[in-house]
Amino acid sequence: MEKVGYIEIRVTGNEGNNPLTPDNYDIREITAMLENIEDILYPGNKKTRPDITYKIEEGSVRNIFKTSLQAVVSFTAVAGMINNSNSIDGLELPTAKAIENIQGIARNKAYSFEIKTSEAEDIVLKITPETSYERSAHLWVDAELYFYGILTNAGGKSKANIHLDTKEVGTIIIETDKVFLKDEPDNLLYKEYGARVIGKQNLETGEIDRSNLKLVQLIDYNPKYDEAYLNNLIAKASPKFKNLDTDLWLSNMRGNNYE
Repeated sequence: MEKVGYIEIRVTGNEGNNPLTPDNYDIREITAMLENIEDILYPGNKKTRPDITYKIEEGSVRNIFKTSLQAVVSFTAVAGMINNSNSIDGLELPTAKAIENIQGIARNKAYSFEIKTSEAEDIVLKITPETSYERSAHLWVDAELYFYGILTNAGGKSKANIHLDTKEVGTIIIETDKVFLKDEPDNLLYKEYGARVIGKQNLETGEIDRSNLKLVQLIDYNPKYDEAYLNNLIAKASPKFKNLDTDLWLSNMRGNNYE
């Protein structure tokens, strides 16, 4: 059986004129906490993550999450890195966003968050209205990106989007113009496509912000090997290389630095 550890996030502050307790801690705050803790513990593929169990206790409000010990150990190390650098720029994007979300709640609600784990005696991370755990905006630049996979969903009532199931990064959600979906004559679902999108990419790590991708073009994609097509290309190109001095060509390509 897999070993289990815990993370405790203690929230202090006031609800109106009264100190925070589990009795006046709003369900929206609990929902936000549950969403953030998943990204803190498991920033990668969540389909195969271990269970996370939750309970709330007095003092002021203690949110206690139990899960895989390995995930708790990893977060304890991450919290130490945040404390040492006073920055969240080096974190995986989902974790950085989750910490940033908690920072926003701390400021907006005048709450303080004290995070402890089963792997450390003291508080591993404290987030207050006075701390400043936000991503550096200059590290994230506009980028054009390409993804390939099977289109598994398309539509949306308020925001139109498509869901593309990729082998590399799992399912990604791409914002799409409603007119594009409305005017598309063919059924898009369960076919392979390439998606040309625009989004944000980290200059230092190359990481992609998958939360705000916008479709530029949907490309028909056939990854199967086509021998006839390849042979046709070779036949067309061969006359151009018939009298080529390959040694001279390679030397020129290398800039004559490898003679």
